[in-house]
Amino acid sequence: MAEQHHGKFPDSESELRKLPGIGNYTAAAIAAIAFDRRASPVDGNIERVVARLFAVTKPLPAAKPELRELASRLTPDARAGDFAQGMMDLGGTICTPRRPACSLCPLRPCCAAYEAGLAEALPYRDEKKQRPTRRATAFVAIREDGAVLLRERPLRGLLGGMLEVPSSPWVEAETAAKSALKHAPLKAKWRELPGLVEHTFTHFHLELRVLRVETGAKPSPSRTAWPERCLWLSPRDFHVAALPSVMKKVLAHASALAAPSKLRNSASPIPAAPARAKRRSA
Repeated sequence: MAEQHHGKFPDSESELRKLPGIGNYTAAAIAAIAFDRRASPVDGNIERVVARLFAVTKPLPAAKPELRELASRLTPDARAGDFAQGMMDLGGTICTPRRPACSLCPLRPCCAAYEAGLAEALPYRDEKKQRPTRRATAFVAIREDGAVLLRERPLRGLLGGMLEVPSSPWVEAETAAKSALKHAPLKAKWRELPGLVEHTFTHFHLELRVLRVETGAKPSPSRTAWPERCLWLSPRDFHVAALPSVMKKVLAHASALAAPSKLRNSASPIPAAPARAKRRSA
C-alpha cells in the first residue's frame, strides 16, 4: 500500500486484485460496497438467486462464468453495493438452498425457475470429485523454556507467508514417511507420537504424522546448520501469530500426547484446538 499506492487504498477492481490475498469476489465486494463502483461480487447466495432467476440448468462449477455475466447485467450503475448486499440477503433469507420461500420473494413474478417448477432444484451441481490424500511428517521441536520452533511458509502458494510447524513435503506417495527425516529442521532423536492429524483443504485431504523432540537452548545465530525462515515462539504468543488451523491441530496433538514437560506445565500451554487424530491400530 505504501510503496505502490502512496498509502491510498485502491478503489477499482483491477487494482484491488493486484493486492495479496484479494481475489475476484473480494475485489468486487470492496469496489461496490466501500467505493460505490459498479461491480458485481458473486458469492454462493447470489449464484443461487441468479441461477433460479434465469433458470440456468448448466451445473456448477461450469456455470460460474455465465452466472457472473448475468449478475453483472443486473447490477445497476448507482448503489451497486446496496444491490449486491440485497442480493446476498435475498439468497440468505428467502431464496435458500432448501425450501425457498417463493411466496415471499419480490422477484417471483420474473423468476424463470419458479415458473418452470425448478426453484428448489437449481442450481444443479456436478458430483464432487474425491479429494486426493497427501501425507507428510510434522516436526514439533520444543525448547527447554517451552518455546516451539516454527517456520514461515513461502509468500506465494497455499497458506502463503503464514507460520507452520516444519514438515516434509506434502505428497500423495504412500512412502512419504520413509524419507521424512531428511527434512527435519534439527538433527535430534525425534519421537513419533501415536495417531495422525488430519485436515481437509479445498482440493485435497492432508494426513500428518507428528514427531516431537525436546531440545536445549536456542543455538547460536552464527550456526550455519540453523534452518532458514525459522523462529522460536512461546505458546503464550500463539494467539497473535499467523498460525493456520492445521498447524494449531498439530500443536494441540503434540501437547496432548506428550509426557509431562515444561511446555505442558507452563503458565501458557499450547491451546487445546480440536485435533481430529486418527488412531492407528495396534
